[in-house]
Amino acid sequence: MRNITLRLAAAAAMLLGAACATTTFESSWKSPGAQPLHLTNRKVVTVFVSRDSLLRRRAEDAMAREVSARGAIGVPAYTFLSDAEILDREAAKAKTEARGFAGAVVMRVVGAETMYTYPYTDVVWAGPEYRRFWGGGYWGWGWGAAWQPGPLSVSRVVKMETLVYSLEQDQLVWGGLTRTFEPGRIEDFIAEVAAAVSKQMAHEGLFARS
Repeated sequence: MRNITLRLAAAAAMLLGAACATTTFESSWKSPGAQPLHLTNRKVVTVFVSRDSLLRRRAEDAMAREVSARGAIGVPAYTFLSDAEILDREAAKAKTEARGFAGAVVMRVVGAETMYTYPYTDVVWAGPEYRRFWGGGYWGWGWGAAWQPGPLSVSRVVKMETLVYSLEQDQLVWGGLTRTFEPGRIEDFIAEVAAAVSKQMAHEGLFARS
């Protein structure tokens, strides 16, 4: 368990770097009884699950900006919950309920991996070079195009879990698992994931029209 925690901490530390990210969905889930969310001008608490205090603050700030940019009022959890209180369920619940939040957006890094790839040719047997074996055919072309290891490409991939809760119902409304290739600064990474999540939720009809 300790090794898993250390690996996730290392993955989270990657997010403090700089790179160009690409985010895609592995899966998403919508509550069968979910109704379009009415969050315009309503408070939504943003929570980034991490034991790294600095990373948590930067991520929650970025999450709050993205939530606010979409019409709600994003409030980072660290602004009213200390590092100790965030781990105390009853204290966190009391303070959150006292502030009248309509919803919560929670993000957590759930895994990371490194991908290694070599350049390759995508020509297959449908090409004209395959039609004959000898003159002007595969024999000459195949040996001329014999594969040799080229420059090794190394990519980082970080998996992020995003959950959207209705605090008025105390229920999970939507959840998604994303994969981000080459995540950059935490602020850019959160913006990338938030954009993908918002687009997916809108596609699934979870945002009420103003």
